[in-house]
Amino acid sequence: MPKLIKPMSAKAVDSLTKVGWHAVGGVSGLNLQIRKPNGSGSITPRSWILRTHIGGERVPLGLGSYPQVSLAKARDLAREMSNDIQRGIDPRVRRKQIKSDLMASIAKNKTFKDCAEAYMDAKESSHTNDKHKKQWRATLNTYAYPIIGSMLVGDISMRNVLDVLLQEIQDSKTKKIIGKFWEVKTETASRVQQRMKAVFDFAMVNEYRTNNNPALWEGFLDTQLASPKKIKTVIHHPSLHYQELGNFIFNLRRNDSISAKALEFLIYSGFRSGSVRLARWEDIDFDNAVWNIPAIDTKMKVEHTVPLSKAAVRFLQDLNERQERDGISSQYLFPSPTNKTLSDMALSELMRGMKERDEFASEAVPHGFRSTFRTWMAEQTNYPDEIRKAANGHKVSDAVKASYERTTFFEKRRKLMEEWSAFLDKPSIKKSGDVIPMKKKA
Repeated sequence: MPKLIKPMSAKAVDSLTKVGWHAVGGVSGLNLQIRKPNGSGSITPRSWILRTHIGGERVPLGLGSYPQVSLAKARDLAREMSNDIQRGIDPRVRRKQIKSDLMASIAKNKTFKDCAEAYMDAKESSHTNDKHKKQWRATLNTYAYPIIGSMLVGDISMRNVLDVLLQEIQDSKTKKIIGKFWEVKTETASRVQQRMKAVFDFAMVNEYRTNNNPALWEGFLDTQLASPKKIKTVIHHPSLHYQELGNFIFNLRRNDSISAKALEFLIYSGFRSGSVRLARWEDIDFDNAVWNIPAIDTKMKVEHTVPLSKAAVRFLQDLNERQERDGISSQYLFPSPTNKTLSDMALSELMRGMKERDEFASEAVPHGFRSTFRTWMAEQTNYPDEIRKAANGHKVSDAVKASYERTTFFEKRRKLMEEWSAFLDKPSIKKSGDVIPMKKKA
C-alpha cells in the first residue's frame, strides 16, 4: 500500500526552496519539482509533476509551473488525470487531441483577409516590383475586403465571390452608379478574381478551407459571367505616326537628360519602357551587338534577346563614355539621380513637356512607340508577322521558334532592326528648312 503523504498547505509549499522533488500530498504522486536557477539572480524554476503509472510504465505528467498554477489547481488537475487513467484514458493522448481540436478551431476562424495577408507576406519576395505588391493589396482592399474580408474563409461561397465581381461601381466625380465591376472595370475585376482564387488555394493547402475553390473560373465562374475577352475594352496607347518620328527625334536629341536618352533607346529597340528602365550594362553584349533581357525584366517573364543595330551600339558606346566622363557609376544604363531605376513617370513627364513646347503635335505616350514601330513594320517591310511579333517582344508560336531560331530567325530580326535604325536616322527637316542628319548630335 502506497505511503500516505500528509497534505501540505499553500504556505508550506511556498516556503519550499530545496532543489529536488517534493511530494505535497492530497493526490498520490503529486510533486513540486524545484530545479537549479539558470544563472545568477534568475528565478528558481518550480513546476508541478504528477508521477504515475500508465500501462505499467512510470511516467511524469506536467501540470504547469508554480505559482502560475496554484496548489489547489494542481490537485484538481492531478485528480482529473488520475481518474482518466483509472478509466483507461491516456492523458497524453487526450492532450494531443485537445491541442489538435484547438488548432482546428483556430483554422476555422481564419477570415479571408487573414489568409490574403498571410498569402501576400509569403509571396512577397516573388513579386517583381513594389508596384505589383501595392496593386495586389490595393485591389483586394478596395474591392474584396469590404464584402468578404471579415468572412470566415471556409464559409465563403461562389455567390459571395460574385458579390465582389458584380458590385456596383460609382463614377468618382458624380458618385452615380455607372455599372457593375465586371462590366465597367473588366481588366481589374479579372485580376481581382485571379487574386481571390490564389488566396483560396492558399487557404485550402493550409487546411483553413475544406471545400472547393469558389473563385475558380473554369466550370464555376465562367457559367455565371461573360468571358473578359469578350467584354474587355482594348485601350490603345496614343502614339505618333512613324512619318512624324524624324522631327520628334530631332527635338528629343536637343534634350540632354537621362530620360531623353532612355526614350531614344526605347525607340531604337522597339521594346517596353519597363525593360529599358531596368536595362543593366551587364546585359549589353557589345561584341555581338545584343541586348540580353533577363526573364525577370520582361512582361512575359521569358528571357529575350534584342539585336542591336550599328546605330544603337554607337548610341550606347557614347552613353557609356559620357557616364564615365561625368563620374556616373551605376549598373543601369539609365540611372535615376539616386542611382536607382529611372521612374516610368520620368519618360511620361519628358513627353508631356515636349508636347507643351509644341515639339510634336499628336497625342502620344512612351508606350505608344511600340505601336509606331509595329505600324512601320507592317506598312514598310515584308517580314513575316511572326518575326515582326518577335521584334516587338511578343510571344511567337513554338512552330516558328523551331523553324527559325536555329537558322535565320535572329539574323532576320537583326536585319529588320538595321532597317528601322536607318529609317530613324533619315534627315529631319526643321521649320527653318535646314536639313540635319539624325545620327548627328544637335
